[in-house]
Amino acid sequence: MLILTCPCCGVSGEETEFHGGGEAHLTREGPGADDAALEGYLFHRENPRGVHFERWRHVYGCGKWFHAARDTATLEVFGVYPAQTTSPPEDLLAVIREKRPGWTWRGLS
Repeated sequence: MLILTCPCCGVSGEETEFHGGGEAHLTREGPGADDAALEGYLFHRENPRGVHFERWRHVYGCGKWFHAARDTATLEVFGVYPAQTTSPPEDLLAVIREKRPGWTWRGLS
């Protein structure tokens, strides 16, 4: 079972207390976007085996959105951080690199 801790209120719980909101750190395309950009936003998402950054909402708690880094194969949660963050915190990336040598985030080391 996936156990998450909300970074906003500090409460830990099973995944049933939260609601997944898909991939984190996407460029959200709006009405003025060209067709290719809108198609990319709507249909082309990452679904990796391994480290993945996701949006979650603490539905049965504070109700706030946050991001989580987890391994989709093992369900290991590397860390959580506020949704207002535009990219994963460097200390979280360091934790992931330590546990998964050779891993890079979107081509960044």
